[in-house]
Amino acid sequence: MNRSGLRLILTALSASLLLVPAAAQTVPAQTVPAPMSVPGDTRPDAPELAARGQYAVGVRTLNLVSKGQLDIARAPKEGALARYDRPLTVEVWYPAPGASGSGSTTYKDVLGSGPGDPKRPNTPFEIPGRATRDAPAVQGGPFPLVIVSHGYPGSRYLMSYLGENLASKGYVVASIDHTDSTHGDKAAFASTLVNRALDDNFVLAEMARLGTAGSGSFLSNVVNADQTAVVGYSMGGYGALNAAGAGYGPQMAPLVPGGAFAQRQAGAYRVDPRIKAVVAFAPWGGDAAVRGIGVNFGGKYGFWEDAGLAGLKVPTMFVVGDRDDVSYYEGGVKPLFENAVNAERYMVVYQNALHNSAPNPPPAASLSNYDDYMHYAEPAWDMARLNNLNQHFVTAFLNLKLKGEAGAAAYLNVPVPVSNNAKSSRNADGTPKADDTSWKGFKDRTARGIELYKLMPK
Repeated sequence: MNRSGLRLILTALSASLLLVPAAAQTVPAQTVPAPMSVPGDTRPDAPELAARGQYAVGVRTLNLVSKGQLDIARAPKEGALARYDRPLTVEVWYPAPGASGSGSTTYKDVLGSGPGDPKRPNTPFEIPGRATRDAPAVQGGPFPLVIVSHGYPGSRYLMSYLGENLASKGYVVASIDHTDSTHGDKAAFASTLVNRALDDNFVLAEMARLGTAGSGSFLSNVVNADQTAVVGYSMGGYGALNAAGAGYGPQMAPLVPGGAFAQRQAGAYRVDPRIKAVVAFAPWGGDAAVRGIGVNFGGKYGFWEDAGLAGLKVPTMFVVGDRDDVSYYEGGVKPLFENAVNAERYMVVYQNALHNSAPNPPPAASLSNYDDYMHYAEPAWDMARLNNLNQHFVTAFLNLKLKGEAGAAAYLNVPVPVSNNAKSSRNADGTPKADDTSWKGFKDRTARGIELYKLMPK
């Protein structure tokens, strides 16, 4: 319908309302749905697995220290790198007693891209959440561990919607503030290039320690670190792939001082066997991504060669927009998906999406600053919709790979890879006909603009 036709209808409707008695215009309050006010709340068109799970959610903040790390952000122009005790703040969401979605809390973050940027000052803002601060953990664990790693810059709250959602479904989620890489403390990029995977591994080890019987922690017998997934976005995806076995090529070593990059190169480190799966949202580091920042001396796949990608052997889900202009789809993420030949891998593609496939919706505080707003937003997508889609696909993947729920595979092994080509064909009783190719978990007419591919190990 064109705009003029719509305008005529609205005019007629307005006129008719003037003839209705005022009492008849009153709508009972309970018939008006409450607005979605918290990241992760489901829209009416959300797919099946997007909904919060059976548990209420608790949340606590841990202040950890990774001792004896190379101080890359403050490297001298000459000489050896100093070592320092690296602080890491970690937000932990976990299953708690109570009704699903019953908690309420507020997370405090800042906008910006590091300290001292006059164009993007570190404006404080708050994020509402459906969790209870310092709640006891529910009995019935231990529960698999999910480590969440934000972008550059970002924060441990950048994907709070996903952390809360997974905790409500029986996961313990540890979301890291990567030092030198947050909205408030962004520093030398070289620190991020090396420390992402190291931070992931350290937090895994700490969560395992805290989860042991008799540790004295609220996580004792609550978290099962032997079943761990690493979920990373952008630079977090770059580090997650490396932590899980995708060793970097040697070409990028000049980007990091003091020879510190060598420790994360292919063949130089042992993969923690407790990492059983990876979800990489728009992982940075492919060839097109590094060329996009003016680096033209990378390997075949930017930070990786064939041998490095071959080191990735755990099931991996890539999530990317096909118009990503930071990590890039063609020449960036897609070749990583295609050439990690020793891993079972999935790739969710959001048509017409740029780079921001993973974050919370833009906070109100960002609306007056274009750069801050575009740190969160997608021009062609409602972020609440993308959040719901991520909740659905990540739940299916982790339930399958960490919990061994075989039925979850049906949500990933779609009949046709392009959702717009799916056909809903049902009998009168609602059961699918032989020619039905609809995607499991999606209501009619809602699987639109999505692609989902799967490749098995060679």
